[in-house]
Amino acid sequence: MATYKTEGIILKRRNFGEADRILTIYTKHFGKISFLAKGVRKPASRKSPSLELFNWIRFLAHRGRNLDIITECQTVRVFRAFRKDLERLELAFYFCELVDKLSPENLKNKKIFNLLAGGLLGLEKASKEMLTNAAFNFEQKILEESGFWERGKSARSIDLKQYIEEIAGKKLKSKNMF
Repeated sequence: MATYKTEGIILKRRNFGEADRILTIYTKHFGKISFLAKGVRKPASRKSPSLELFNWIRFLAHRGRNLDIITECQTVRVFRAFRKDLERLELAFYFCELVDKLSPENLKNKKIFNLLAGGLLGLEKASKEMLTNAAFNFEQKILEESGFWERGKSARSIDLKQYIEEIAGKKLKSKNMF
């Protein structure tokens, strides 16, 4: 089996079976990929703390039949600062949902990875005043990097959230979460 090493940010997760979890990770080298993390829900799992939402991880995976399987992982960065602030947490969920909805599987785009990493880092350091424009700025940048928006075009006159929902074909959940 082919194994590979990369790093990525965990966008979403869902339980699978009794002890496993399926993770959607935006990787630096391969784009968005879904992985199977075996045994991660067991209390004795050593991988469990690293495989939480929003964590930036470096990991080793091997190609599986349907899903690639994470065999080893190491935390690069845990974004702790916004986990205690609901407004920042809502924005983190929103950023990850946008990346998930606007990125096809297995399409490498290092700019989107850098945008997501920078957005999450920015949430940790941003003042309350800066947070008001964070969602709008991220929406516009992700649309540009995904090819759905022309660079330099003004977006102030339209509702970007509605435009993104039209592209994705689904309502965005995270913006109304809290």
